[in-house]
Amino acid sequence: MVYKTEKSPTKSPNKGLGLSPLMTDDFHFIVPPEAPTYTPDNNEFQDPLAYIAKIRPEAEKYGICKIKPPPDWQPPFAVDVDRFKFTPRIQRLNELEAKTRIKLNFLDQIAKFWELQGSSLKIPMVERRALDLYALHRFVEEEGGFYGATTNRKWSKIASRMGFPTGRDLGSVLKHHYERILHPFDIFKQGKTLSDIKSEKEEGSDCDVTDSKKKEKDYKPHGIVSRQAIKPPVEKYARRSKRCFENKSKQGEPSEQKSKSKKKEVKKISNYEYDPLAKYVCHNCERGDAEENMLLCDGCDDSYHTFCLLPPLTEIPKGDWRCPKCVAAEVSKPMEAFGFEQARREYTLQQFGEMADQFKSDYFNMPVHMVPSNLIEKEFWRIVSSIDEDVTVEYGADLHTMDHGSGFPTKISVEEMATCEVEYAKSRWNLNNLPCLENSVLGHINADISGMKVPWMYVGMCFATFCWHNEDHWSYSINYLHWGEAKTWYGVPGEKAEDFELAMKKAAPELFQSQPDLLHQLVTIMNPNILMDSGVPVYRTDQEAGEFVITFPRAYHAGFNQGYNFAEAVNFAPADWLSKGRECIDHYSMLRRYCVFSHDELVCKMASCPNSLDLTVATATFQDMTIMVQTEKKLRKSLLEWGVTEAEREAFELLPDDERQCEVCKTTCFLSAVTCSCSEEQLVCLRHCTELCKCPPENHKLRYRYTLDELPVMLEKLKLRVECYDMWCEDVTNALDRTKEKTLTLPELKALLNTAIDKKFPITDLLESLKTAVEEAEKCATVAQQLANKKLRTRTRQTSESKYKLTVEELTLFYEEIENLHCVLKETDTVKDLLDKVKEFQNEAKKLLDLESADSVALEKCIDAGVMLDVELPELVVLKQNLQRITWLEEVAETKEDEDEVTLEVLRSLLDAGVELPPHPLVEKEMADLQQLFLNVEKWEEKAKEYLNSKQRQPISALEKLLKEGEELPAFLPSEAGLRDTLKKAKDWLDKVEAIENAPDFPYLDTLEGLVSKGRHIAVKLDVLSVFESKLENAKAWKERTARTFLRKNSRYTLMEALSPRTEFGINVLKMKKKKPNEENSNSAPVVYDVKLEGNVSPVAVVAAFKHAERQEMSSMRDLRLQNLRKRASDKNDIKYCICRRGATGFMLQCELCKDWFHAACVPLPKNAGG
Repeated sequence: MVYKTEKSPTKSPNKGLGLSPLMTDDFHFIVPPEAPTYTPDNNEFQDPLAYIAKIRPEAEKYGICKIKPPPDWQPPFAVDVDRFKFTPRIQRLNELEAKTRIKLNFLDQIAKFWELQGSSLKIPMVERRALDLYALHRFVEEEGGFYGATTNRKWSKIASRMGFPTGRDLGSVLKHHYERILHPFDIFKQGKTLSDIKSEKEEGSDCDVTDSKKKEKDYKPHGIVSRQAIKPPVEKYARRSKRCFENKSKQGEPSEQKSKSKKKEVKKISNYEYDPLAKYVCHNCERGDAEENMLLCDGCDDSYHTFCLLPPLTEIPKGDWRCPKCVAAEVSKPMEAFGFEQARREYTLQQFGEMADQFKSDYFNMPVHMVPSNLIEKEFWRIVSSIDEDVTVEYGADLHTMDHGSGFPTKISVEEMATCEVEYAKSRWNLNNLPCLENSVLGHINADISGMKVPWMYVGMCFATFCWHNEDHWSYSINYLHWGEAKTWYGVPGEKAEDFELAMKKAAPELFQSQPDLLHQLVTIMNPNILMDSGVPVYRTDQEAGEFVITFPRAYHAGFNQGYNFAEAVNFAPADWLSKGRECIDHYSMLRRYCVFSHDELVCKMASCPNSLDLTVATATFQDMTIMVQTEKKLRKSLLEWGVTEAEREAFELLPDDERQCEVCKTTCFLSAVTCSCSEEQLVCLRHCTELCKCPPENHKLRYRYTLDELPVMLEKLKLRVECYDMWCEDVTNALDRTKEKTLTLPELKALLNTAIDKKFPITDLLESLKTAVEEAEKCATVAQQLANKKLRTRTRQTSESKYKLTVEELTLFYEEIENLHCVLKETDTVKDLLDKVKEFQNEAKKLLDLESADSVALEKCIDAGVMLDVELPELVVLKQNLQRITWLEEVAETKEDEDEVTLEVLRSLLDAGVELPPHPLVEKEMADLQQLFLNVEKWEEKAKEYLNSKQRQPISALEKLLKEGEELPAFLPSEAGLRDTLKKAKDWLDKVEAIENAPDFPYLDTLEGLVSKGRHIAVKLDVLSVFESKLENAKAWKERTARTFLRKNSRYTLMEALSPRTEFGINVLKMKKKKPNEENSNSAPVVYDVKLEGNVSPVAVVAAFKHAERQEMSSMRDLRLQNLRKRASDKNDIKYCICRRGATGFMLQCELCKDWFHAACVPLPKNAGG
């Protein structure tokens, strides 16, 4: 299978899900259970180490956990994406999986074996699938080897174990393939000759080889061995490169170059250094005949007959050929450590993202965001376990923030940041800050250890993998996914780390035999299901963008990316890590593994400044240093007993780490080391003092950092710091002990809590209990103070009721709670006094409630006393109810005394108030009376309104009856006044009618009209009204007929003017402005000779005035006629005629009435009868 290492991530043709049937159908993967996810609130999120310590008891059991920050915690991405460039690593996925790599290594060995013999390996096809040569070889070895399986007839069983169907004689087919391909490999590894093999052959070796002629599959070596020699460049911030590549094993030599293929001819003998005839001798049969079949090894020039080889060769092989000895030497070369190639291309984030998305989209044949995560997970574990599919991806791993900048804002450029960025630059969850927090151990290491104190960044793509490993020095790690698609994690609890290692070694023993430190190289992954089948607990989680993943000490973890993303990770070490760290150093020493830093140096540095340590760190440091000092004393004593007497102080911290490493166990020395005069550059730790050299002890020298007298002094300072905590613990324990009399006040109890905060005492159950005790005491003090303040309230302030009041039971329990506090409150007496007054009130209230009719004054006094207590008193409610009842009854009685006050509104108000009162006989009786009165008044009012508003008028007798009924109701009737006014108007009207009827003269028309108009507006049935209305209609009808007779249409005169004698005549009347009928005041009374025809004017006076006006009219008309006749007889030219007031001209007409002359043009001619 060919890997194109210089190109972008690739996969074998037709292996994408869109190009072939779903490859995962035959592959089964059991998803491990989920690791816990935690969602801290804003308060819990303030201190990361405190929160991790809080969840550790539960989360540590899973090895890994996920933390979701609060929704409003969203740090900006601070990397300069335009300048960010990196070179990723190349990952061939099926070479990462342990079992798959074993198979590939085995196949590469077989391929190399046949290649060195001039043949190529072709993998047979059995039952339409490639034969698993590794499984076949393993099963045959388990069944006793080739001859054992043949003798015991185990080939059918082997076929069944490999999953082939029974009954098809596939055992013989497998035997044939084994004998042809694998058996020669077994033979040469055992060093057997052809004669040995011939003597070992048994009957039944013949087999049906029909299937052997079927199509076979060419096998092309993976070249894993050549890539195992790859060594990454030395990092300037070296850390994890040591654990992967710094070891004593030598690097393998490059594989030999293949010569050009050509048909090999039998080499001629020439220039042989020894016996020239020896060139013709076969090293198997030791004969020199059959020269045409003699082969010469391209490696050592030894000669062999083609028919003497195993298996025999039928023809001269093409290409280079190696003899069995050279093949054995080449194939048996030890395996080198596997490493990742660096890609030759440098990417920007955009370029890498485009490549990553294109790869994922092409692989699954769908948009990247639509690929289900469970499908990606299953497909990942399928392809890593497949030797037939070569999927290659690239991973931008271990990118130093010192070189590229961090994904988080950093404090370096705070002055140039926006306000929101400054907040995240200083955040305790910022991975640049978290390792060096005050309660973190790593903060005391001066060096910026890349990846451990300084974060590393990771740019992932689909299937990009991080292999099984645990952190350096078994520290914690935290990973934050800045953006992109999910990252899938698998974790094993730290307490199961040894079980995990045993399961890995059991599953892939071949790899661990050649590489005991394989798990430290970060290049091996294994299916979690294999580990779970071995009893190792494995948990998983999917880390989404904006989420943290925590790994706990010694917890092995691995995983892969589901797509293009960007993550950042760093280590951290809280106080609880120290014991794990020392255990790890011992473990490293046993494995001969390099340390990243000196654990003893870290402990001593912290011990040198005990007062600046967090108490939790100080306590853990004291415990760890105690063990360290005891161990150092024993080792120095043993060294002295061995015979080393010379000593010299050495400042180990000033030496580079690689100059103070034990030559044996690779531990970084700090407290002491041993050197020898034979080679002072080399040193060993005290445990391996005898293994430095073979010189006598007196030639050795102890180099020490501190004397045995100085170490206890440092330890004592730590002890004082811890003892301060112990004294505090004792004081708090005594204060919280309920069996002892409490003497501390609340301020004193708070002082103990403040001491713990100021001196950074560890968060323990005792401290939590103290916090709880202080919080409870403060709450009680606050409530007690509020009760004291309420007790002083005045009557004016009582109008605003408290939202919440203590009940008597709660007050009693509150007092008991105060008594049970771990301190004394100054408000205790106030609460006790309040409780005593409550009991006094209850006694007084009981006396008043037992009385059948209590005095309202006494009730009010008792109620006021209860209200002033500001406590929820049940008696207070009953007292108020009694007072309300008595007050209501008094109000009802007072209202009934004055009927004018008994209105419908007052009755309704009294009824509403009465409804709210609790049941009582007196209340019920009064309510019944009020209700009946209310109904009667309401009913009478309805009748009154109906009488007044009815279209059908009622007789006056009905009105008088209704008013009589109202007089019987002891209440104010709003409609009564209106009815009485109506009755009065009706009677007054009838009186006027009677007066008119009894008068000697008829009434005037306007008098009659006024009387009828008033009668119509009185809401009483008036029988005589209709008679008067008839008379009025008759009068109006006569008036209209008369007007039609005596008045012209649109006449300017009224009817009375037309009928009455005129007082003005002649041309002066014509010159008067003509009045329009609508301008006449029709309502004004007519006037006859200064007598106004209205009111009580006497008819005699009217007649007299009319007669006088008539005589006046006749006299005036005669005078006018005489005057006009005289104008005609006169000869004067200035006499004026007509309405135009001009002289006599033209045709003129004479008026028959006034005898004046008019121009024909000024007046219309009279119409003749013919019209």
